[in-house]
Amino acid sequence: MSFGTSVYDYIEHIVPKERIFLAEPMSGHTTFRVGGEAECLILVEHEEELLKLVPYFNQVGQDYFILGNGSNLLVGDKGYRGVVLKLGNGMNKITVQGNRICVQAGALLSKTAAAARDAGLTGLEFAAGIPGSVGGGIVMNAGAYDGEMKQITESVRVMDNDGKILILDNDTMEFGYRTSVVKNRPFIVLEAVLSLQTGEKEVIQAKMDELMAKRQSKQPLNYPSAGSTFKRPEGNYAGKLIMDSGMRGYSIGGAQVSNKHCGFIINTGNATASDIKEVIEEVQEKVKERCQVSLEPEIVFLGDF
Repeated sequence: MSFGTSVYDYIEHIVPKERIFLAEPMSGHTTFRVGGEAECLILVEHEEELLKLVPYFNQVGQDYFILGNGSNLLVGDKGYRGVVLKLGNGMNKITVQGNRICVQAGALLSKTAAAARDAGLTGLEFAAGIPGSVGGGIVMNAGAYDGEMKQITESVRVMDNDGKILILDNDTMEFGYRTSVVKNRPFIVLEAVLSLQTGEKEVIQAKMDELMAKRQSKQPLNYPSAGSTFKRPEGNYAGKLIMDSGMRGYSIGGAQVSNKHCGFIINTGNATASDIKEVIEEVQEKVKERCQVSLEPEIVFLGDF
C-alpha cells in the first residue's frame, strides 16, 4: 500500500510534525550514501511511538521499514513507497548493570563497545568497528574477528505485529550465521541485555586498537559501503572467490569491487543504487560461472530500483 492521507493524519496524532519527513532522500540515511526518496520517514524517539504505529500500519496494510544506522542496506534509486521508522536518539540508551549492559536497539554497536570498555567489561571488542546499530546487529547476528552477537546476548526484548512485547532468551533467538529468529519472524528489536566478563580497560582498549588496525589495513574504510557485501560461503571466503573470478576492481558507473578487499563493493563517489545492484549481480554471475559457488548478499534491498 502506498502512503495515504488517513495514514498521515494518524501519524500526526502520535509523532510531532518536526519528526515527520515527507519525500525524504534515503541517501542521507545509509552508509552506501545512495537511494531515492522514502514517501515518509519518521524519526522515532520513544518506544511508545512504535507500540502505537506498528500495529496500526499492520492493521491498515501500510508498508513500513525499521531503520537503524542504515549500514547493511541498499535503497533503490526510485525510492521506497512506504514509511521508514528510523530509531532516533531517544532509542539509544546504554545502561551498565554489573557485568551486563542493557542497550536499546538504536544505540550504535561502536558506542556500546566503548561503554563496555569504560566499565571494564570485555567480550564486545569485536563490535567496536562495526558501523551498525545494536538492533540491526541482533537481527543479523553481526560479527567480526571470531566474535558475534550470539556469544554475548543474554536476552532480547521484541515487539510483534500486534504490539505485544516478548522477551526472548539466547536459545529462542535461534542465532545463526548472519541470521536470527527476528530476521525470519515479524519481530522488532526494542532492547537487548548483553552479558560480558570483567576485564582491564587497558587490555580491552589494546584489543580494540588491534582490531581497528586490521580493519584499516584490509578494508576500504575511506569509501561509502555496506561492509561485507556477501555472506561467507561454507568452507570459503567471498572476497577470495571474487578475486579468483577476475572481478577485482570491476566497476559499473560509480560502483566498484574494492581493489583493497574484494568482499566490499564501494561507492567511489557518484554511484547509483542501480550501479551497485548491477555490480552485485555481475559478481554473483561470474563467481557462479568460474567457481561454481552461489554468493548470497548480506545486505538488505529496499524499494524500487
